[in-house]
Amino acid sequence: MKLTIPTWLTLARIAMIPVLVAVYYLDYRWTNVAATAIFAFASITDWLDGWIARRYQQYSAFGAFLDPVADKLMVAVALVITVQHHHTVWMALWASVIIGREIAVSALREWMAELGQRAKVAVATVGKIKTIVQMVALGFLLYREPLLGLPIFQIGEWLLAAAAILTLWSGFEYARAAWPALRAQENAVAAQRGVDTRK
Repeated sequence: MKLTIPTWLTLARIAMIPVLVAVYYLDYRWTNVAATAIFAFASITDWLDGWIARRYQQYSAFGAFLDPVADKLMVAVALVITVQHHHTVWMALWASVIIGREIAVSALREWMAELGQRAKVAVATVGKIKTIVQMVALGFLLYREPLLGLPIFQIGEWLLAAAAILTLWSGFEYARAAWPALRAQENAVAAQRGVDTRK
């Protein structure tokens, strides 16, 4: 298996996850800056590997599988350490919504791929906006400290709430796009078993 540049960037993003956790819990004043920088760099590589893959046609099945896995792992870990450090009901709720949606949409995409209709659950515009808001929110939450008089952590909390709402919205859009295919598959299976599904 040949590893392309985008795949190497994705692997580097995964390798940054334990580094992010270790740096976050170091007992130094600069760790919040370092953790934020690591997360920001990982977010940039997420955009960069996709751009390189499209610009230079460096696609691979392994890379297509690994890229969303790396993204979800990085986001989940950032959410977990943030909730552990600031364990409020609202923070736990937003984190649960975001992580739960990622699991549900991943399962939905896998199911649609088995039906040969994965394109119907491709990333939509609202999903891209959600990702941007989510990444900015997590960067602010990892930084934690006020900056230039701005309450960075509080802004991050509000942005995370917005990301959670966008997460539910995009999840609904995915489900709505997939529903006709899922319903058709259910009817086909029921027809084979002689079950009337028109009720």
